[in-house]
Amino acid sequence: MIDRRSLIRNSSAAGFGALALTAVSSGTELAYGSTGHPSGFPEGLSRGERRHLQIFDELDFDVFTHQKWDRLGESHARNIRVHWPDGHFTDGIDKHIADLAALFVWAPDTRIREHPFRLANGQLTAVTGFMKGTFTKPMPDGKGGFIQPTGKAYSLPMATVGIWNKRNTMDEEYLFWDNQTFYAQIGLG
Repeated sequence: MIDRRSLIRNSSAAGFGALALTAVSSGTELAYGSTGHPSGFPEGLSRGERRHLQIFDELDFDVFTHQKWDRLGESHARNIRVHWPDGHFTDGIDKHIADLAALFVWAPDTRIREHPFRLANGQLTAVTGFMKGTFTKPMPDGKGGFIQPTGKAYSLPMATVGIWNKRNTMDEEYLFWDNQTFYAQIGLG
C-alpha cells in the first residue's frame, strides 16, 4: 500500500499524479466539476467525501476568490500546515491567511472559478483548477522595494491536495503550480 502523505510530501507534482493513479486503480470514482453525474459528483462517494469536495468548492470559488478570510476556518484547521509550490511550508491559519492575502496585493483580481477534476478518497481530496489574475499593482519584493506591474494576465493550472480531519477541516494542504510558467506569464521570467 502506498503511504499517500509521504508520497505527496516527497514527490510534489509526481506525487499528485501517482495519488490520482492510485485512487483510480483502487476503484475510487473520480468527481468531475461540470461533467459526469448531473450533481457534479459521481455515484458512490461517501457523505464525508462529498462534503469535503463541497467545502473545497466553496473555499476556492467564494472564500479565496472574494478574500473572505474570516471564513477560512470553515475549511482549514487553526494549526494547518500548508506546503507551497516552492518547497516551503507554513504552520497555522493566520500565516496562511497572510500569505493568501499577499497574492491579492499585486493582482487584486486573483480568482479560482472552476475545478475541472476533483477526487475524494476517505480523508483525502485532490482538486485541479485555474488560478487567474492580472499583475496590475506593485509587487513587494521582500527586500523593502517593489516590482512594478507589467499589466500581464496569468492563467495558471493548479492543484490542491487536502488531508481532512473529523471536524471537516484540513489539517494539511499541498498547493501545486509551476512557478516558472507563472513568472513567465506575468512578465518576470
